[in-house]
Amino acid sequence: MFIQTEPTTNPASMKFLPGQAVMRNGTADFTSLERARPSPLAQRLFGVKGVCGVFLGSNFVTVTKSDDIDWFALKPAVLEALAHHLVSGEPVLEESFLRSQENEQRGDRVRRHICDVLDKKVRPAVARDGGDIIFHDFRDGVVYLRLQGACSGCPGSTATLKNGVENLLRHYIPEVLAVRATDSNGRFVV
Repeated sequence: MFIQTEPTTNPASMKFLPGQAVMRNGTADFTSLERARPSPLAQRLFGVKGVCGVFLGSNFVTVTKSDDIDWFALKPAVLEALAHHLVSGEPVLEESFLRSQENEQRGDRVRRHICDVLDKKVRPAVARDGGDIIFHDFRDGVVYLRLQGACSGCPGSTATLKNGVENLLRHYIPEVLAVRATDSNGRFVV
């Protein structure tokens, strides 16, 4: 297996290009052996004396070295470990880590969509009534929002959240199951 190398702007890091996909989507950054548990590849690279960081990209691996070793001594060992791993057929990342990463990315996409709907369709109407509605979090299908200004103590705020905002968000974003109000500390408001 032929693996190209490229220097980076950081003299402590080098980019290794194996000529094949490394990550199917996203990236993964490991700064210690303990954090590298979900990646058999990163664990193998941390086994090389002098490696102190591993970054996995779509078609490359960036390795960061400690200050007490130079690339002349380290590069052959990294190339050997990388090539051995890639031809072994072992996974780059554990499937459970990939699933959690994909769920996190999907959650980020949903969060952006929630904020977009709130900004375009909800906040202007709430502002006309002298208040605001702030996105706090999205977990397990529940959107946590904070009401501010006139909306904060309004007797109709619960109805507005349940009948208006929740229905609107559920219409546009199927992942949304419910909407709950929070206080300024993010605690659920009954």
